[in-house]
Amino acid sequence: MKVALAGAGGRMGRTLIEALLADRELTLGCAFDVPGSPAVGTKAGAVTIGADSAAAASCDVLIDFTRPEGTLANLKHARAMVIGTTGFSATQRQALADAAQRIPIVMAANFAVGVNAAYKLAETAARILGDSYDVEIIEAHHRHKADAPSGTALKLGEVVAQALKRELPKVARHGRQGETGERPAKEVGFHAIRGGDIVGEHTVLFAGAGERVEITVRSQSRATYAMGALRAAKWLRGKAPGLYDMFDVLGLR
Repeated sequence: MKVALAGAGGRMGRTLIEALLADRELTLGCAFDVPGSPAVGTKAGAVTIGADSAAAASCDVLIDFTRPEGTLANLKHARAMVIGTTGFSATQRQALADAAQRIPIVMAANFAVGVNAAYKLAETAARILGDSYDVEIIEAHHRHKADAPSGTALKLGEVVAQALKRELPKVARHGRQGETGERPAKEVGFHAIRGGDIVGEHTVLFAGAGERVEITVRSQSRATYAMGALRAAKWLRGKAPGLYDMFDVLGLR
């Protein structure tokens, strides 16, 4: 399979290039970044990094970990797509859903296999513990991350809320300050930490009377995200148009 890579000059892009060049089943067919990026014109293996996303049309799948606007612009050139971009608005998510009617897309808040195992564990814990346990989600990332809370934290919240039969937009609470009053029983709290070079840490805390259950996953390298993205790219071979996620890729449905 020939792979196109968006955002080749970014931190995640460089990690994906390294993983792709080491993979025996995938070939880096093209790589590109935004015009003016220092990466444009440099080499990624035998490929010269360009500034035109149209080159993705010659590849079997496009991997995109960029920004929402860039991802949406790249959609029109892709034959299949792996999307790790986060921070989409409701309107942008609808555009992705529309695109999935013509091409297969795997989109996930986090491609690390361990993180997806944490999703499943959080879902199971929520069903077992029920409404008698308060739910708080704490995440930490490097100081350069542009969105908060992280897509992974929001996905954890969605998984837990669905298991508890709650509508997340109605029960989510992002941080606390001042005279907040007593905590509502069905609230799902989110807390975002930003600093240094933290790759990614997420904890779902279930606090009950007399005990606390915590599910924590810490990513020590972006390589975990890259390996999951490559696994998703391979899984897309021959798939029908549709919007898939890592639960589909890993058989966790």
